[in-house]
Amino acid sequence: MSEQDIKELQERIDKGILLAQKRLVERAKHDNLKLVVCKNGRVQKLSPREL
Repeated sequence: MSEQDIKELQERIDKGILLAQKRLVERAKHDNLKLVVCKNGRVQKLSPREL
């Protein structure tokens, strides 16, 4: 793989991760679920209103 191929692959992976995060937040809001996240080095439960 060339350097350019690796860069393009990494960009596609990053976009996929962001899309998955967005869908997870949308589903949590829709189903009124709490998400457990690591924020500022601390584990926190966030309600849909905080997302």
